[in-house]
Amino acid sequence: MKDLKCTTANCEHNKLGKCRAGIIHIDTKGFCATKMKRDGGILAQNFSDFEAANTEEMENETDTFVECQANCVFNNNNVCTKDGIKVSDGIFKTKCFSKRT
Repeated sequence: MKDLKCTTANCEHNKLGKCRAGIIHIDTKGFCATKMKRDGGILAQNFSDFEAANTEEMENETDTFVECQANCVFNNNNVCTKDGIKVSDGIFKTKCFSKRT
């Protein structure tokens, strides 16, 4: 999937709002099970985004495979078929905000 937007505040895979995991897993409740907290927390996230800003064009269109187990109209045999999704921090966990039932 192209155009996956990630706005998590503290994830090892998030660089400039784009997921670099390659494969992400959305669980049955729509939460991102792939999120990995950075050792340095939110400060390390901000530093990583600042460093990556100079090389953004290098990985502008990363293709990400989204394995999904949620009850969602875009779920086709546990694969997300939407053109782009938004993953962001929720109240308690990071989740897919594009999920539609």
